[in-house]
Amino acid sequence: AGSVGTIAKENPDVKFAIVDDNSPDSTGANIMNITFAENEGSFLVGVAAALKSKTHHVGFIGGNESVVINRFGAGFAQGAKAADPTIVVDDKRLAAADSGAGFGDVPGAKVAAAAMYQNGADIVFTAAGGSFAGSFPAAKDAGKLVIGVDSDQFNTVSDAALKPLILTSMIKRVDNAVFLSVQAFKTTGKLTSHSYNLKDEGVAYSTSGGFVDDIKSKLEDYKAKIIAGTIVVNTK
Repeated sequence: AGSVGTIAKENPDVKFAIVDDNSPDSTGANIMNITFAENEGSFLVGVAAALKSKTHHVGFIGGNESVVINRFGAGFAQGAKAADPTIVVDDKRLAAADSGAGFGDVPGAKVAAAAMYQNGADIVFTAAGGSFAGSFPAAKDAGKLVIGVDSDQFNTVSDAALKPLILTSMIKRVDNAVFLSVQAFKTTGKLTSHSYNLKDEGVAYSTSGGFVDDIKSKLEDYKAKIIAGTIVVNTK
């Protein structure tokens, strides 16, 4: 973000776009900010977690306490409690404030996830970059489930033994967001910053592995209510 902001100021006649950031460092007249409604996608995987949990206890591991990660955590908790008002939702952050240290904290994520499983959670959602390399093996050790993030992690994990543990993933559709942003610029000639949501197909939940097929109708019902505005998803 800082680099884009600096170079954009030095080159005012060039137009820039940045994915996943709209901080003060990366905003300006010649910068288009492409962001996502992580809270909306996280709401749906929260619903999935609640409907699939056998212990009525799930967990969220976030990379830090930033605005973006708070959206993940808030949406997940709200979705879980919408589907099961009695559910317990643990929340653990691997780093404070906006620190990036929590996005590569594999040992920390493994300890956090193991503790959640030991305390009764049977599904943990990790939104902490590469730290999933700690929480996913913890699920394998405990014989419990995980939820992936950003990409469809069922299709990206290198250890095939982890695939059966990935209930679903909260996907950021960067492909759709970038395409729509470029298309909008081509049409209007203007840079339009936008947060891509469920209605835009900017966020989604994955169905790989078929583990949520039996609850898909319920997930789609919640999705439709969010798109219609009947349900407003928390951001913090």
